[in-house]
Amino acid sequence: MPAKNATKTYIENGYYHIYNRGVEKRTIFQDQQDYSVFLSYLKDYLLPKNEKELHEKLSAENTSSKEKDKALKLLRLNNFSQEITLLSYCLMPNHFHFFVKQKNMNTIDKFMNSLATRYTMYFNRKYKRVGSLYQDVYKAVLINREEQFLHLSRYIHKQALNLDNQPCSYPEYVGLRQAMWIKPDEILSFFSKANPSLSYRNFVAQPEDNEKLKNLTLEDN
Repeated sequence: MPAKNATKTYIENGYYHIYNRGVEKRTIFQDQQDYSVFLSYLKDYLLPKNEKELHEKLSAENTSSKEKDKALKLLRLNNFSQEITLLSYCLMPNHFHFFVKQKNMNTIDKFMNSLATRYTMYFNRKYKRVGSLYQDVYKAVLINREEQFLHLSRYIHKQALNLDNQPCSYPEYVGLRQAMWIKPDEILSFFSKANPSLSYRNFVAQPEDNEKLKNLTLEDN
């Protein structure tokens, strides 16, 4: 029998909860550098690629060989800025959660395979290991009800906030930080900026409704 949520239903313009964890539930982020590298990869994939600027770096006489090598790698790197919208995320020591929207039917699979391969190569090189880093292929659950749409973002953020403020997109939602590759506006449009009792911050502070999240989440962490 397939693992929970391993069987995926992909549609155009669909919203999905994506998650995966380390093989044998092992830690996949061992220090702050690991979190930073993973987030930098997300940024590379989700921010629009400035190809003109990269080509100018390659042709400039004062660009170092190291900078040229980096520019060339970025030019060759996949980019999903026009195809994937990241609404929210959190990174936990042994797993991660994404809430995304994909434009085309097969974009998520390409995006997740690129991200997983790149981060696994970094992790294995750093920690002198070989083999798969993740327990299995990532899980992707289609979000098809409005109540799931709202409660999933809360679930993802509470995961991080409940464990010593793990890296997550919550600061973008409450105005503490701004990252162009994270898109909170669609969810925030359901909440008030003027009334604290109807704010997103207050919504996250409320207890989760597990029934609304049924079948969307990790079976266990």
